[in-house]
Amino acid sequence: MAILGGVVAILIYKSLDNNAISLMPDSGEEVEMIAASNSIPFPVIGPDFVESADKSVHAVVHIKAQWSQRTQTYDNFFDLFNDFFGNPNKQYYYNQPVIATGSGVIISSDGYIVTNNHVVQEADHLEVTLNDNRSFEAKVIGKDPSTDLALIKIESSGLPTLEYGDSDKLKVGEWVLAVGNPFNLTSTVTAGIVSAKARNINILGAKSAIESFIQTDAVVNRGNSGGALVNTDGELVGINAAIASNTGSYTGYSFAIPVNIVKKVISDFMDYGEVQRAYLGITFREIDSKFAEENDLDEAYGVYIADVLDGSGASKAGLKTGDVIVKIDNTKIISKSSLLETIGTKRPGDIVSVSVVRDHKLEEFEVELKNISGNTEVIKNNKIELLGASFVGLSEEEKSELNINHGIKVVELGSGKFKSS
Repeated sequence: MAILGGVVAILIYKSLDNNAISLMPDSGEEVEMIAASNSIPFPVIGPDFVESADKSVHAVVHIKAQWSQRTQTYDNFFDLFNDFFGNPNKQYYYNQPVIATGSGVIISSDGYIVTNNHVVQEADHLEVTLNDNRSFEAKVIGKDPSTDLALIKIESSGLPTLEYGDSDKLKVGEWVLAVGNPFNLTSTVTAGIVSAKARNINILGAKSAIESFIQTDAVVNRGNSGGALVNTDGELVGINAAIASNTGSYTGYSFAIPVNIVKKVISDFMDYGEVQRAYLGITFREIDSKFAEENDLDEAYGVYIADVLDGSGASKAGLKTGDVIVKIDNTKIISKSSLLETIGTKRPGDIVSVSVVRDHKLEEFEVELKNISGNTEVIKNNKIELLGASFVGLSEEEKSELNINHGIKVVELGSGKFKSS
């Protein structure tokens, strides 16, 4: 067995003269370092992250999610007898414990914490550790696969929080901090700049997924999911969610969910227990230079309306197939992602001003947004009105006891077909 030893050398440059500086590393072998220049360096003043880091580290937590995964195996001990008598191997099922970790951000002093849906979506048990090493059990308040956001709650008070910023005001090139607690030690801070906005990386497989990520070059690794992206004022501007990597480790780009989407989704969880998702009522496509030329469009930006759904808010407002959406309220629409982000911050019943280019002219329409059912009513958590019942998914233990792989259970009966039957 080969034993590899690591030697760490600390390199120091002396800038005022050409004298060599000798350092003694752990091996005892002398290492000579030559100064790169004899010129006097011009002082460089960089951004100061101390205040924003101090505001944010105490509001970022470590999350440990535990669940059981039902696994199938075979009894191979009597393979010889099974083969001889023609009996197949007997199948067995057992529950294999699974543990995953992530980060979260405290958004209220009484213990509400925002994180990623993929951190908690399978969890039967959640444990939250604060930056001061106190630990609490947590319960899930709401989960939204479409945005990869979740809200959990611990029972405590007087907790440090992060104030919401405004992700719409965030500029490309602006300095940001990524704060996470991946190792259950204390929160860690890395810095970078906003590399791009409204990124769609096709990572969310959920129906009606909203992808409009803030892209940064701040270092984010495994376990940082659900952590905070903050500006230099210490305000929350995003929730870290993904990295672009072929190895599973950071390779240059990370992606965060804009805080304006976070604010809306979390508010829905608190007020309704379910996300109140708004729709324009159109199908659309992005515009490139080729499509713009083929369809006699003035510019290759905006979103092209491919169809308008009957009875939708867009239909009633007068939007038509072939219109190009270039602005909603005061937000310029340049892509699918920017459209989804803007509408993703609205609720059914909200009225938005939609600016479109039609026949080379700019026109404006007032559109009332609706929900997936085509109305503006509040959608309640786990409620199917026609059946008159509320449902929850089965835990892995319940599936194992019932010897089934899938199922839901009724937790509440109201007026409807279930009760009448």
